[in-house]
Amino acid sequence: MFKALQLNKTDAGFSAAVVSLDEADLPAGDVLAQIDYSTLNFKDGLAITNKGPVVRSWPMVAGIDGAGTVLESTHPAWHAGDPFIHNGWGLGETRWGLLAGRARLQGDWLVRLPAAFTTRQAMAIGTAGYTAMLCVLALERHGLKPGDGEVLVTGATGGVGSVAVALLGKLGYRVVAATGKADEESYLKQLGASVVMDRAELSAPGKPLQKERWAAVVDAVGSHTLVNACAQTRYGGVVAACGLAQGADFPATVMPFILRGVTLAGIDSVMAPLARRQAAWERLATDLDPAKLEAIVEEVPLGQAAEKAADLMAGKVRGRIVVKI
Repeated sequence: MFKALQLNKTDAGFSAAVVSLDEADLPAGDVLAQIDYSTLNFKDGLAITNKGPVVRSWPMVAGIDGAGTVLESTHPAWHAGDPFIHNGWGLGETRWGLLAGRARLQGDWLVRLPAAFTTRQAMAIGTAGYTAMLCVLALERHGLKPGDGEVLVTGATGGVGSVAVALLGKLGYRVVAATGKADEESYLKQLGASVVMDRAELSAPGKPLQKERWAAVVDAVGSHTLVNACAQTRYGGVVAACGLAQGADFPATVMPFILRGVTLAGIDSVMAPLARRQAAWERLATDLDPAKLEAIVEEVPLGQAAEKAADLMAGKVRGRIVVKI
C-alpha cells in the first residue's frame, strides 16, 4: 500500500484527499517507481482545486511531476536503482500522477537525474523550472546573447518566473522582473533581476506598437501582458510564451510581427521530445545556482499539498513548492 493525493468527482461533488492505494491499482507501464518528491505547478493547482478542466478521467491521482528511483523495469534503458525525473506526458490529467508513493510509468518518458541534483532539487525545479529552461533555450536559438539588451520576465515570483530570473541572471543578462508583489523586490534581485517593475504597467490594454525596449521576453502570463510585451519588443527580438496566469486570450494585432520582425515562440513542456528534455535538464545542471534554487523552495508533506494548491491559485505562493512523499 502507498499514500496518494486522489481527486474524485461524483454526483456528490468534487474531493481531493490523501488515500491509501495498492500497487495492483496502478495503470500499465514498463517501469515501477518509488516517488521521493513531487511538486505543485500551475496545472496541478488547477486540477487539485477543480478550477480548470485539467482532469479527463476519474478518480485521478494528481501530480504531473515526480523524482525518485526505479524499483522494477522491463524497459531496456532503465534498471532497478536508477534515479529519474518525470515531467508531464499527461500524468495527473489522463493517467495517474506522481503525488503518490508509487507510480507505474513508461520508460520512454523518463529523464535520468543529473548527478548535480538530488531528487528534492529536481522537484524544486519541476516542470516550471524545466519550462523556464526551454524558454531560455528558445531565446538562445533565436541568437540572443548577454549584452543584447534587457530581457523581460513576467510573472516573476511564480515558479517559471523565479527560475527564469535565476537562469538569465547567472548567464549574464540584464533581467527586468515584472511582478504584482512589490514586497518581493529583494527576493527577485537576490535571484538575479537587475530591475523590478510593477506588472500593472503591462496588464492593461495598450497600443499595438509601443516604445521598443525588450531584446527578449519570457512570458508565463498571457493575455494583455503578452500583447504589451510583444508591442514593446525591439526589432528582431523574440518572445517565449509558456503560460496563461492572466488569461488564455491574446487580444493583439500583427503589427509587432510584420513591422518589427518580432518572433513569438510557443513553449510546450508536456509533450516535448525526449532529446529536448534531456538538453534542458543538462543545462539546468550547469546554469542554475543551487543556492538560488534553495531560496525559491518551500517544502511540504503530502498531507498539505491540497492546501498549498489552493494558496497557489490564490496567488499566495512565491517560487516553488516541493512535496515530500
